[in-house]
Formats: sequence, C-alpha cells, structure tokens
Amino acid sequence: MKVFVTRKLPEKGLKILYNECDEVEVYPHDRIPSKEEIIEGLKGKDGLLCLLTDRIDKDVISSNPKLRAISNYAAGYDNIDVDEATKRGIVVTNTPDVLTNATAELAWALLFAVARRVVEGDKFTREGRFRGWAPMLLLGKELRGKTLGVIGAGRIGTAFALKAKCFDMQVLYYNRSRNEVLEEKLGARKVDLDTLLRESDFVSIHLPLTEETYHLIDYDKICLMKRDSIIVNTARGAVIKEKDLVRALKERKIFGAGLDVYENEPEVSEELKSLDNVVLLPHIGSATLETRTEMAVLAAENLVKALKGERPRYCVNPEVLKD
Repeated sequence: MKVFVTRKLPEKGLKILYNECDEVEVYPHDRIPSKEEIIEGLKGKDGLLCLLTDRIDKDVISSNPKLRAISNYAAGYDNIDVDEATKRGIVVTNTPDVLTNATAELAWALLFAVARRVVEGDKFTREGRFRGWAPMLLLGKELRGKTLGVIGAGRIGTAFALKAKCFDMQVLYYNRSRNEVLEEKLGARKVDLDTLLRESDFVSIHLPLTEETYHLIDYDKICLMKRDSIIVNTARGAVIKEKDLVRALKERKIFGAGLDVYENEPEVSEELKSLDNVVLLPHIGSATLETRTEMAVLAAENLVKALKGERPRYCVNPEVLKD
C-alpha cells in the first residue's frame, strides 16, 4: 500500500500509516499544496489522505487510475468530488464525531467574544486607552434567559445547543428532521428558518455546504434578525453570502458576528477585516490537541482499512464497499 498525505499531521496518526503501508509520502511544506502538486504526489499511490483545504476534483481523481481510497481529515467533504470517486469505485472517508465537542465549544467562544466585545476590549487595553472603570465602556449583551437559534441540528449543532442549558436559554432549531434529544432535554422548538431568525437573540450555523445551503443566509435573511442579535458561523463560509453580511454589519442591522469560516478561504475580505463588530478566527473549530490527534488517528485508520478492503469506521459513499 502506497499513500500520499497532503500535510504533516499529528505523529500518532502518521505512525499508523508508517506501520501499515509500504510507502508514505508526506507533502513537505507548511502550506496548502497546489492542484498540480497533489497530482504529482498521487503518482503511483493507492491512497490519499487530504485536508478540507485540498480541492480533490475530477482532474485530481482521474489523474491516477490506481487510486482506491481517499481519506478526508475533516467531518465535511465538500472539497471532494464524491460522485466522481464513487463512479470510479474509490472509497471516500471522513472524520465526524471526534471534532463535535471542540467545534461546539469554539462556537460558544465566538458567541461570548462577540456578545461581550472581548476582542475590542483586548485591543482597547493593549492600545493604552483604558483609563479606569466607566459605566458605559464596551457594553455588551448577556446570554442568560435569551433565545438561541440553531441552524442545523446534527452532531455539532446538537452538542452546541445542549450547552445552552447552563444559561437557561430558550432554544429554537431549524433542521430537516425533528431532533428529539433537543426537544426532550431543552424543550427546543423546531421552526422554519425565517421564524428562527426573527425570534432569536443569538444564531449559530451548523450546516454542511450543499447546493441547498449555499448562500442560505443573505441580506434579506439577516434583515429579519433583531437589531441587537448576533450570528456565529463555524460550519462553512459560503452558507452566508459574505458581501451581504459585510453590508449588514456596516449598516448595524445586527449587533455583530463571529466567524471561523469564510466564503473564499483562505481569503478574508478587507472590508470584513475593517469592521469592529465582527470577530474573525482562522478556521480553528477543531483545533485542540486532543481533537486534532483523534482526527489524525481516525483518518489514518479509515485509509488503511479501505485499502485493505475492510469497512472503514466512517464512509461517505458506502455503496462502493464490498461485503
């Protein structure tokens, strides 16, 4: 078994590959590889372990007839042309579950940072502008007793919402199907998107990026929200139409936003960076030592099992698996 890994990963995951595979080539640079570099690295390989920043399209997949498995070091897999892989009988795997709590916690970190103006306060203090306690200095918003809207009540959305119990929040959720866990434990209500946006004080997005969710939140949707509300996105950047969010923030249509993901990553618009009512993070939702190590182990195990003809723990296209 010969595999190509598009970035250096935590050692525990790489060790599995070194022990199980005949050849392991790891992309040596600390940057996103180009399409040409991925194609070059794939030559003669049976398996690929890639990141969500790698665009594994039809050209990449078809460049190597030997390719039998693609393991994505991420829960989402919108970076991979799964249809093309399936057509060629290539197993595609991902790493859900292990990053659920870490991402849910980061969404709360963003929510708090925006609500209590943490980043503004840090900058204010570092610039030497703090002259003592003042009754109107950097007034933010409390969470207790407010309404929380969760867009997408899957694994991460559920983990995020359950933490709202600590703050006695009313929870609304928008999802294709009912979430009995949230309804039973929080008394959450399933509502349509417009109702959620109108009634929520805080909104958090936890949807995969699909044709249906692309630009789901545009200017008109944001304008449905309360003037003092906050929106947080730790899912995929393009779920929000970014230029519309910039416009809404400039016009103070909402209190603020917290973003860990962007429409054209790694690019972040200069307009967005210039605003003081948005907190910006560099896509670190799963960035804890524990989670990134677990992801590496799972991604490696998925790839090895797929190449051995065994059923990986998580498979995006199980129809290609042989019983």
